[in-house]
Amino acid sequence: MHQREDIANKLLGQPYEALDQRAQKVAQHIAGRRHIARNLAEDTQDKPTAGQRAADAVARFGGSWTFVALFAGTMLGWVGLNSLLLLKQGQTFDPYPYILLNLFLSMLAAIQAPVILMSQNRQSEKDRLSAAHDYEVNLKAELEIMLLHDKVDSLRQTQWQELLQMQQRQLDLLAALMAQQRPARA
Repeated sequence: MHQREDIANKLLGQPYEALDQRAQKVAQHIAGRRHIARNLAEDTQDKPTAGQRAADAVARFGGSWTFVALFAGTMLGWVGLNSLLLLKQGQTFDPYPYILLNLFLSMLAAIQAPVILMSQNRQSEKDRLSAAHDYEVNLKAELEIMLLHDKVDSLRQTQWQELLQMQQRQLDLLAALMAQQRPARA
């Protein structure tokens, strides 16, 4: 408990209690030397319902080139069949301006649009969770880097002090050798 408060004060510049929940979670993971990254796609907490899976499937198919090609083919077939029947029999099952086709297209749009919106809402929620998780991982990485910088600075300072002490010992030995040499010359 004490270590996470030290981390919060030292690295984040705030007391542990003043941090938001995500920053507190990161401080706990750093203090416990535990990883924070996880694969959100494999989280089993949020199993989609049958309706959610259906909405995702409709959105996936409705936003594909296959759907566009089938849709264009159906419309061309509808118009082509009506034109052919008009030329051969003089009467069609859906005369121009294709009111029955317009009704089917309106019903398709009325059903497809809310289903796609449901799927987009689910994806937005997934994106929000992913962004929150990315923030936690990035914050932990940044704090770990700051801790590493502190350790490297501490090691460098320790080595610098040791070098200065060795240099002082060498100067003392040199001074002692020079003092021994002076009486011998005289």
